[in-house]
Amino acid sequence: MGGQFPRGAASIAGLATFGIGEMPGWSSLELAAQAGLRAVADAGMTMAEVDALFICLPDDQLAGLSFAEYLGLAPRFTDCNRTGGSAFMSHVATASIMLAAGYIDCALIAYGANQRSAGGRLATPVRSNRWEAPYHPLFPASSYALAASRHMHDYGTTRAQLAEVAVAARRWADTNPEAFAHGPLTIDEVLAARMLSSPLSVRDCCLVTDGAAALLLTRTDRARGGPKAPVAILGAAAATWHNAISQMPDLTTTAAAESGPRSYAMAGLGPAEIDVVQLYDAFTINTILFLEDLGFCPKGEGGRFVEGGMIAPGGRLAVNTNGGGLSCCHPGMYGLFALVEAARQVRGEAANQIGGVEVALAHGNGGTLSSQATAILGSAATL
Repeated sequence: MGGQFPRGAASIAGLATFGIGEMPGWSSLELAAQAGLRAVADAGMTMAEVDALFICLPDDQLAGLSFAEYLGLAPRFTDCNRTGGSAFMSHVATASIMLAAGYIDCALIAYGANQRSAGGRLATPVRSNRWEAPYHPLFPASSYALAASRHMHDYGTTRAQLAEVAVAARRWADTNPEAFAHGPLTIDEVLAARMLSSPLSVRDCCLVTDGAAALLLTRTDRARGGPKAPVAILGAAAATWHNAISQMPDLTTTAAAESGPRSYAMAGLGPAEIDVVQLYDAFTINTILFLEDLGFCPKGEGGRFVEGGMIAPGGRLAVNTNGGGLSCCHPGMYGLFALVEAARQVRGEAANQIGGVEVALAHGNGGTLSSQATAILGSAATL
């Protein structure tokens, strides 16, 4: 059983990104703090009004403490959820419930990482597993390659269909000044790129960038008095089914099949009513799996669903309109950037703005397809 989610009681009043690309000399904490300061200012508020901090940093297990100290705050509540890229949708759920209950008044959710300038590699903690170690997998790429291989075996998905995801992301990024990767990318180029972990080439894998993002949440009635239109939290749900990929019950079905329906039920909406979709696309297979599990197409049809530029500009469904983790940014964890882009679309201020957006979905993925979390955002017209 579960309690009633406070649909629309909390809203995003402020948002910001900072330092996307390369920011040598900046720490992860400094990047996150700059995004946080900008999000608070975007909401027309002051840092002194923030009484709850939600953060996850890739290089600081006690980031909740560090963030409070750095900002000079003594918050009523801090949360440092470490489920990976899904953590930020979970933060939205927690903060929304606490705001509705009156436990807190103003929640700042932030993330930052200097992964590119600090070394240029995706720094994800390797979790040793005695069942997987003898095969010497590349972590985390081989885990996602395993899911892609199984999807290809079960449903006839092709590498060219996976490549469609990367090409669509690049087409969105090409018209987003904030995106790190620009320039032509073809399906043939994705297929001909260096193989990283079969069947995934380097073009099937996310970027490694620096960058930070932040959201400022408060109660909707208070957010209405701010300088920007509130973006209401209509639903937010998370689900965790495993940790190691070798323990995943079905390599072609993720816990998004649980978090999505629960979030839809909270919002009182279904997939057909979503105007724009932001998915955690660390690898091209992610987008296909999540489109299926979140109900945008039947299981096994994801590859065919994305063919012919159907999730690119001008396609049937606007997916990852900023370029996603594949072409906009991926500083270790991408989840908060998906939320920011979803909120920008609802506000009507995205670089690649889709006309008439009232409802946006943002979905986060953590671990090796381990933790999934879905948030549904809406305009004032949805309340």
